[in-house]
Amino acid sequence: MNGSNRLTPESLPISQQAENSHTDDTDQKHIDHVHGHGESGHSHIHSEESLRRIVNRLSRIEGHIRGVKTMVQQSSPCPDVLLQIAAVRGALDRVARIVLDEHLTECIARAAKDGNIDDEIEQLKAALDRFMP
Repeated sequence: MNGSNRLTPESLPISQQAENSHTDDTDQKHIDHVHGHGESGHSHIHSEESLRRIVNRLSRIEGHIRGVKTMVQQSSPCPDVLLQIAAVRGALDRVARIVLDEHLTECIARAAKDGNIDDEIEQLKAALDRFMP
């Protein structure tokens, strides 16, 4: 943080972060889990590294949101609060992009290989309908 107790873009770097680490999945452990609800769920695998990166990003976002809450509680200037909310939105959008990218490269590709691409595409469309305004 800078000299004051006020949160600034500089003190909350997640708005500027980019994913720089790319690893080869062939050397990683994978976790098998089921997505979806009921009968329409499907089982697929994500690398531990991928899950760790996503969870770490979400943890930073969680901390950032707590910081925004503190700003509001301390009656920080509205433009500063809005700037931090925009940073949180951007960080969430980047996490969503990572999840979507992983879904397309892992889950959709696997569904195509397994012959159940139509169901997977329908589930993705339904999820995107809820995700996008």
